[in-house]
Amino acid sequence: MESVETVPRQATSELFAALYPRLAGWCRRLVDDDETAHEIASEAFTRLWSRWTSVAEPRGFLYVTAANLVRDHWRKRERERRAVHRAGTEAAVRPHTEQSDPSVRLLVQSLPERLRVPILLHYYADMPIREVSAVTGRKEGTVKADLHAARELLRAHLRRTLDHTP
Repeated sequence: MESVETVPRQATSELFAALYPRLAGWCRRLVDDDETAHEIASEAFTRLWSRWTSVAEPRGFLYVTAANLVRDHWRKRERERRAVHRAGTEAAVRPHTEQSDPSVRLLVQSLPERLRVPILLHYYADMPIREVSAVTGRKEGTVKADLHAARELLRAHLRRTLDHTP
């Protein structure tokens, strides 16, 4: 197995130049913060370099890795938000603590991974279904079914949220 030092420098430079700006921009849309987006994109490339010889599809690897890092980012933010909320409301009792923000990004992050990854790759990374199929190792029909199921879940959640908004 090649070490990172033996990875051809020109190949890595070309790959970085070709993919980093778009990957960082995609992450930026998902996290709403330039610095965090660049950290996530950089970490995805670092993980790619460490597995260089075993990755058949670098672009797909980068986007799936970045999607997982974005998910981890939002989970951490949610834990922090809950901790701040608990600390600030020790004496107060709230009857309803479920988040009712109909933000599509938050809804997408709440999808099961099986549905979230195809949505992120197809709609946010602009990958065609055939490429999503190759990246995820699922048949094209399965990807289409997962995209449909995810859209239906998102639609239903948005409808419920908007129907119960005062």
